[in-house]
Amino acid sequence: MHRAELTLDLAAVEHNVETLTKVLDGTALWAVVKANAYGHGALPVAEAALRAGAEALCVATIQEGLALRQCFSSARIIVMGPVSVEDVSVASHAGLECVAHSRESIPMLQGRVKIHLKLNTGMNRWGEERLPQPLPAGTVGVMSHFAHAYADADYTAEQTARFLDRFAYLPGVTKHIANSAATLLFPHTRLDAARCGTALLGMSPLEGVRPEELDLRPTLRWTSYIAQSRRLLPGESVGYGCGFTATRRLYMGVIPVGYGDGFSKRLSRSHVLVGDKPAPVTGVVAMDAIAVTLDRHVPAGTPVTLIGDGLSFEDHARAAGVTNLELATGISADPRRVRRRTIHQAGRTLTSAQALS
Repeated sequence: MHRAELTLDLAAVEHNVETLTKVLDGTALWAVVKANAYGHGALPVAEAALRAGAEALCVATIQEGLALRQCFSSARIIVMGPVSVEDVSVASHAGLECVAHSRESIPMLQGRVKIHLKLNTGMNRWGEERLPQPLPAGTVGVMSHFAHAYADADYTAEQTARFLDRFAYLPGVTKHIANSAATLLFPHTRLDAARCGTALLGMSPLEGVRPEELDLRPTLRWTSYIAQSRRLLPGESVGYGCGFTATRRLYMGVIPVGYGDGFSKRLSRSHVLVGDKPAPVTGVVAMDAIAVTLDRHVPAGTPVTLIGDGLSFEDHARAAGVTNLELATGISADPRRVRRRTIHQAGRTLTSAQALS
């Protein structure tokens, strides 16, 4: 028996692509699958997104781009992070597009790969203040990134205005700035293409809004089981640092998953589902184990849901004081710690090895 299992629902990914495509109404959807598609599995997510109509894949590194290229020979793949001189040769050979974050990076890119020029419009991280003139050879896109699209309409409007003010009409050059939040909230930001990852994966990019309110379907289910159940007496403690001390007689279950698998230590204030009943995390999440409070003794092997059945990344994020993306991206990709399955519309289940082939 595997300690934990992740099940990716490709039908849900395809549904989310369709939802976003309707919202975009003619603007191209680019699927962001960096960081292993935020912990969900980059290759199967990319395959489903392309099948459903996404027009490009966006990643952070050359290595991520190469992994996709091995599976998708003709897909458009944009590497959004900085690249080195050595990376450019690899990118050119693999047909990857690259982002120029500064004027200094342009000489090594132009004439060798397709280029997206990054403008800094207020996030003050990557990008230049102005476009170079003339545009470098091979320029196919101009882009920027929002700092607070999920919560600050005024600042998002300022960034959009700065972006549009910094270039005149650019025929044949794709303008893109919208992320998932901007796509759903601000039609004027959609321009030629929108880069969506959070919403693609069925997570809400908007504070206080659940995915189903946006017609988004969660795509990942994370399960484990009760490995041991025991009774605690008043005064007995649980876990490292005696992080929890019983004040009454109760039952406790141990789940063989911990922060080494991506169940964050911050989730010590959250809960899981044992069977179909909520069970609060008890004490501190350990590297390989979670203790939970039970209302009764349950046998070893009882199913546990960490994500799914109505328990979402958003629920955990509220309890932990972090974002849903941080929690999802932290899930281990190590097959020795978690088994991955991919479910297709026809109901066929693939193992992790088959899903990535």
